[in-house]
Amino acid sequence: MKAIREQLIKKLVKGEFLSGQVIGEELGVSRAAISKHISALQEMGFDIFSVTGKGYRLAEPIELLNESLIVAELAEQNTSAKVEVHNLIDSTNSYLMRRLPNQNVVGQACIAEYQSAGRGRRGRKWISPFGSHIYLSMYWYLEQGMSAAMGLSVVAALAVSDAIKALYQVDVELKWPNDIYFNGVKLAGILIDLEGQAMEPCHCVIGIGLNIKMPAKSAVLVDQPWIDLSSAIGVDIDRNILAANIIAALLRRLKVHSETGINTMVAQWHTQDFYFNKPVALITGEKVTRGICRGINGQGALMLEVNGQVSPVYGGEVSLRARL
Repeated sequence: MKAIREQLIKKLVKGEFLSGQVIGEELGVSRAAISKHISALQEMGFDIFSVTGKGYRLAEPIELLNESLIVAELAEQNTSAKVEVHNLIDSTNSYLMRRLPNQNVVGQACIAEYQSAGRGRRGRKWISPFGSHIYLSMYWYLEQGMSAAMGLSVVAALAVSDAIKALYQVDVELKWPNDIYFNGVKLAGILIDLEGQAMEPCHCVIGIGLNIKMPAKSAVLVDQPWIDLSSAIGVDIDRNILAANIIAALLRRLKVHSETGINTMVAQWHTQDFYFNKPVALITGEKVTRGICRGINGQGALMLEVNGQVSPVYGGEVSLRARL
């Protein structure tokens, strides 16, 4: 089933009409089966129309992610990394996690056009329409162990900020623990997966989901306010160039993190912290704690002031909201 859809994708992106009868005979399936696969691709975010006597065609061409172009762009920045590009995948994070402990190389990146089971924090589904956004995960080995993992969301958020700033000369906003905003609305999210023992070196996968150009059909499925980068800055985004710049920026930030932690990154975070010195509500399950956000500390914990007392709040199943 996946193989047939991969073949259909390759043919559709050429921009020509695709005869259901002809392609069915070529792939050894019925015309009705092709029709079902086309419907499945439409559910994934493809804007496909049909014309009697001609067949199926994309309403607009799609510029696919290209592994060679991404690697070449990395080389332009004197950076090298193993990069895999997949058309269809369950989740880029899950894919790299399944390959542990020894099938990944440090700094390896996995990027996908579509995720059938993209994940956000707290079990949320990450809406992942085909060919529209960037779904990128990177494997890293934490010599410092899980105690250093909290800083990884800070590292990843700043890396995305670095790439967007370098390419488009705009600043994004950062929201603890793992969101990236533009004009106060969510642009991207980060998901960190870990495997290992608390006091020993561990494996981690850093996942980044960045909205680039949201299809209308997919927009109605998102259950929170969002913005995409193309609309936000009013330009067409070359996803290959942006993905390569994110990978390069992430590798640079991770190298610093491995040497000094996030100590040198805290001040920069504060300049972009969406809630810095603002009243907030910290939600942990049914519990709501109201206070003032005082940024983060050197471990990546939220510094929350409550009744004049500033204390660190470490990760977990928590949410930060503006205090009403």
